[in-house]
Amino acid sequence: MPPRFDLYTPIHKALRAALFHTQGQLGQTDWRQPSDRQATLEDAQALLQLMRAHLGHENDFVHPAMETALPGSSRDVADDHRAHAHDIASLEADVSALQAAPAERAGALGLALYRRFSAFVAHNLTHMLVEEEAHNALLWASLDDTALIALHDRLVASIPPQDMLASLRWMAKGLSVPELAELLNGLRDNNPPAFQAALDEVRRWLDAPREARLCGALGLAPVPDLIPA
Repeated sequence: MPPRFDLYTPIHKALRAALFHTQGQLGQTDWRQPSDRQATLEDAQALLQLMRAHLGHENDFVHPAMETALPGSSRDVADDHRAHAHDIASLEADVSALQAAPAERAGALGLALYRRFSAFVAHNLTHMLVEEEAHNALLWASLDDTALIALHDRLVASIPPQDMLASLRWMAKGLSVPELAELLNGLRDNNPPAFQAALDEVRRWLDAPREARLCGALGLAPVPDLIPA
C-alpha cells in the first residue's frame, strides 16, 4: 500500500531544522559583540514569527478537519497551542530586552534566553511527534488523500508569498531531495508562477551536490557551476 498523504511531516522537518539552527546560534553567540548579537536575535525573531504563523495554520485549517472527524479531538492540542503562543510572546520579549541590553548584562541575558529557548524546543519536539502520529492517524481514518491534499492546498494558498519564501529556507535545510522535488513539483502543477521563485529560494540554501540532485529530480538541466570541468 502506498504511503498516505502526510500534512505534518514536511513542515515539521523544516521547523525542526529552524529550531535546531536557532538553538545552536544562541549557544555560539558572543553577546558582547553587537553585530553577532543583532544577527542572532534577528534570526531568533524570524523563527518565532514562523512558529506563530504555523500555529495559526493548524488552528485555522487542520483542527476544524479533526473536529469534523471526531468532536473534541483537537482540544488538547489547542491547549498546547495556546501555551506555545504564550511562550512565543515571552521569548519575543526576551529577545527585545537582549537587543537593548548594555554589554555588561548581555551575557547573562543571552544565557537565560538560550536556556528558555531550549525548553521551547523540547516542548515543540514532543508536540510535533503527537501530531505526526496520533493526529495523522485520525485524519487518515477520516479523510482520503484527495481531501487531505485539498486541505493542504487551501492552507498553502493562505500563506503570503513572503512568508512562504521564508519557510522555504528551512524546507531546503530539513527535507530530503525527493521531498523537496515533490514539494516543488506540486507548485509547478498548481501554481506555475510561484514555482520558479520557490526553486530559486530553495537553491540558495542547498550545497552543490544536493542542488544537482534536485535539478535532476525535477528534470532540469544542471546549472552551469555544477557542470563538471
